[in-house]
Amino acid sequence: MLTSLLDNDFYKITMQNAVIKRFPYAQARYAFINRGEHAFPEGFGDALRREVDAMANLVLSEAEKHYLEVTCPYLDPTYLDFLAGFRYNPAEVTIRQQGADLSVTIEGLWYRTILWEVPLMALISELWYRLRDVERDADETVEARTRAKIEQYQKLGLKIAEFGTRRRFSFDVHDRVVGALRHHGGEAFSGSSNVLLAMRHGVKPIGTHAHEWFMFHGARFGFKMANSLALEHWVDVYRGDLGIALTDTFTSPAFFESFDKKFAKLFDGVRHDSADPIDFAASTIAHYEKLGIDPRSKTIIFSDALTPEKVERIQAFCQDRIGMAFGIGTNFTNDVGVEPMNMVVKMVEARPEGQHWLPVIKLSDVPDKHTGDPEMIALAKRVLALSRPA
Repeated sequence: MLTSLLDNDFYKITMQNAVIKRFPYAQARYAFINRGEHAFPEGFGDALRREVDAMANLVLSEAEKHYLEVTCPYLDPTYLDFLAGFRYNPAEVTIRQQGADLSVTIEGLWYRTILWEVPLMALISELWYRLRDVERDADETVEARTRAKIEQYQKLGLKIAEFGTRRRFSFDVHDRVVGALRHHGGEAFSGSSNVLLAMRHGVKPIGTHAHEWFMFHGARFGFKMANSLALEHWVDVYRGDLGIALTDTFTSPAFFESFDKKFAKLFDGVRHDSADPIDFAASTIAHYEKLGIDPRSKTIIFSDALTPEKVERIQAFCQDRIGMAFGIGTNFTNDVGVEPMNMVVKMVEARPEGQHWLPVIKLSDVPDKHTGDPEMIALAKRVLALSRPA
C-alpha cells in the first residue's frame, strides 16, 4: 500500500533532521490510541503486520533525493545522504490484536522511530475501510466536492494547504484530492504536508514541527524550560527557515510566556491546533502588540478540524489584523461519504541520553484532551502554574 519513503508528512522529515543533529542518542516509545473505540475486524492485525514488514523495502530514489535538494535547501547534504540510506526496521513496531481490540507500539532510537507515526496511521485508516469493504463516493463526486471547496476558499482570497495524510480514506483518494486542489486552486492552494504528493503534483511541501518536539524537551529539560529550549534548538538547526511555531503542547498561555520578543521576531508566526480559534487569534494579536510587533507582519496557521464554515468565521475575525493561512486535513482526504476514524499515534515515553525512561505529556488548550501519565500531568500543571482543571 505504501510505495515511497516520502509518503509521509513533511514535519516528520524536518524533525528527524533536527533530532539527528541535537539528540542522536535519544530513544522514544509511541502508542496507537483508539479514541473512537473502533472495533477492528478479524485479521486486521495480521494485515497491518504485512504492510509494516513491506515498508522495509522502501528506499529514497535518486529523483526523490534531487527533489529535496532543490526544494528544501535547508536540508543539508549530510542529512539527505542519511535519508538515502535509511530503511524502516519493522522490528521497532509491535502489533497485537485481541478480538476487536488493536494494540500498536513503537520503540527505538528517536531519530529512527520518528518516521513511523504518519504512515502507520495512513495504513490503519486505509485498511479499516478496505477490510470491511466500505464503499465510498465516486471519484467524480470526490473531485467535484474538492473543487467546490477550493474555489470557495479562492473567492475568499485565502491560502489553503492540504494536511490529510494521517486519516485519509486511501492513497488513491489522497492523490485525487491533491490533484484537484492543484488543478482548480490556483494561488489559493499553497501546498501539501505529504512530501510524495507535493513532489508528484509540483507544489510546496508544508510543515515544521509537531507536539513531540516539545514533549521530548519537557522530559529532557523540565516543563519550565521546554518551550524556550525547543524553540532555541529549532532556530539553531534551521537558522530562520521553517519559522512557524506550534503553541499548545503545554497550553498556549504557557507557550506565550516563553515566546518573548526574540522568538516573536525570529519566527514568522504560530500554528493553532486546539481550542477556539477566535480566542487564540485574539490572544496572539494581543501578544504581538504587547511586544511592539505589528501582528500584520506575522501569520497564524489554523489547522484544527477545519471546515469551510469555520474558515470563514476565522477570516472574518483576522482580516486586516494578522496574516492567516489554513491547513485542512480530513475534510479534504476523507470527505467521501464515510465516517473518518478518530485515532492518533503519540509519543508516550522518552529516554534522553544518560537518563531513564520518562513519560511525556501534552497539555492541550482543551483540558479534556490532555494526554499522558496523570501524575506527570499534575506535576506539569503545578510547575507551570496552570489553574485549568484536568
